[in-house]
Amino acid sequence: MSTPILEARSVSKVLGTGPAQVDALKDVSLVLQGGELTVLMGPSGSGKTTLLSVLGCMLTPTAGEVRVCGTSTEGAGAQALAQLRRDHVGFIFQSYHLFPTLTAAENVQLALDVRGEYGRDARIRSCEALARVGLANKLLSFPNELSGGEQQRVAIARAIVSGPSAILADEPTAAVDSTNGQAIMRILSAIAADSDRCVLVVTHDTRLLPYAHRVISIEDGRLVSDERGRAGTPLQTTAAGQH
Repeated sequence: MSTPILEARSVSKVLGTGPAQVDALKDVSLVLQGGELTVLMGPSGSGKTTLLSVLGCMLTPTAGEVRVCGTSTEGAGAQALAQLRRDHVGFIFQSYHLFPTLTAAENVQLALDVRGEYGRDARIRSCEALARVGLANKLLSFPNELSGGEQQRVAIARAIVSGPSAILADEPTAAVDSTNGQAIMRILSAIAADSDRCVLVVTHDTRLLPYAHRVISIEDGRLVSDERGRAGTPLQTTAAGQH
């Protein structure tokens, strides 16, 4: 079996201190392989976003270990964690996080700038990423000239332009209508078809479950169910999302 792309081993995460302290994650173990789109579901406050942030090296676990493409984050400092994120992880956020004064192509190219990749090749890769999400005709458009669905597709292009091994999406369809939500999930499903890449989507929307190869439910910081489709095909059940 190939090396897992993302792995959590008995991970716990405590947030806050004193009376405000919360056990956000409790002994979570999880392995994400390439070629799969996994949906993570659970009620508000269940630990979904915390788990996404720990897996993406945005937060360090209080206990346990995270491995990214076989590299342990245990004991890693801020610089080492930032390097792992740059090399292996692409993030997609609910609120897009686009710079309003930059064009679509420039917003995408930022992901290459932080890796020290500039010039003509970087511009070409940015345009190719936008074409992949259906925005080849919007390269010079500014965010305020784009619909919500188009802005999210720019954000997806920015997440994939550097070829990361893991795409982590936090409620990527929450701010768009149903039609655009389905279009976004089709794009993410196509990205997950790459056997060297995994996609993890946090969502409340059970309508997205048909796109998932795997559905994981989390409650009170613990994983409570983990369903897979047969032979790697997307699930057709919504049972894991009934929380």
